[in-house]
Amino acid sequence: MLQLTQVRCFVTVAEELHFGRAAVRLNMTQPPLSRQVQLLEHALGVELLERNSRSVRLTPAGAIFLPEARRLLRSAQDAVLLARRARRGALGQVAIGFTPSSSYDFLPRLIHGLRATYPDIELTLEEMVTRDQIAALASHRIDLAFVRPPFEAKETRACRVRAEPMVAALPHDHPLATRAALTPADMEGQDLIMYSILGSGYFHDLVQRLLVSAHIRPRLIHHLTQIHALLSMVRTGVGIALIPESASRLGIDNVIYRPLGFGENISAELFMVHRAQDVSPVLGNVMDTVSRISEARTPPLP
Repeated sequence: MLQLTQVRCFVTVAEELHFGRAAVRLNMTQPPLSRQVQLLEHALGVELLERNSRSVRLTPAGAIFLPEARRLLRSAQDAVLLARRARRGALGQVAIGFTPSSSYDFLPRLIHGLRATYPDIELTLEEMVTRDQIAALASHRIDLAFVRPPFEAKETRACRVRAEPMVAALPHDHPLATRAALTPADMEGQDLIMYSILGSGYFHDLVQRLLVSAHIRPRLIHHLTQIHALLSMVRTGVGIALIPESASRLGIDNVIYRPLGFGENISAELFMVHRAQDVSPVLGNVMDTVSRISEARTPPLP
């Protein structure tokens, strides 16, 4: 079994070709240095150095062994550094589940923040609805979930990371496009592209609450599941849609966005959930980055 101390002593002597200078570099005396090199030669079963009272030189075997010995020392040092980085949570893997709508703004900002601060944290991303994310957490398929309420998850911890307003998406040539904000009176009787209660229950219920609280009776059409599908319908002039503000950054042509001047402020909420017993340093660093992203202000509507 090779000892790193013995290898380091050999490399230093091989570089200096002088036991006295090598001993000074290693901050030790010559007798123990010579002994360490002899122990290494005994372990290898070959002579690495030819030495006499006047000179030291590498044997053919020593010349071949020297670059490998240097590589071994570098690998050992790299292993130490990697272990220390892993202890600090700067290195590792985290599996993240996310809902489709969180990928419009929040998730890209999180990935950007992690790459800037912790470039060696490897992320595995998986798009799932809230129910499937909670199940994936329980089975250890993912480490972190970004979900919409309501949800029930045993032995987990949850934190709200985003509460964004709903805004109106209109065709660019819609009569209401000139308004600074839409009031309940503006929405009355309008064609409203609605979310499917089966495929997008959270946003269906959210919009329904907005309509009921503001006493609005629009004409509901085209119950769709995905927000980008709603915006595609808006672009063609089919009607208006109510979307989370982050979706306004998708860059859909011929669609404009206006705030809602309703009485009750109902926001689209996003929660971060993780297993209560999971306190790994790498997950802690990811969650700290989530906190920084959550506190940062988002740009105004285009």
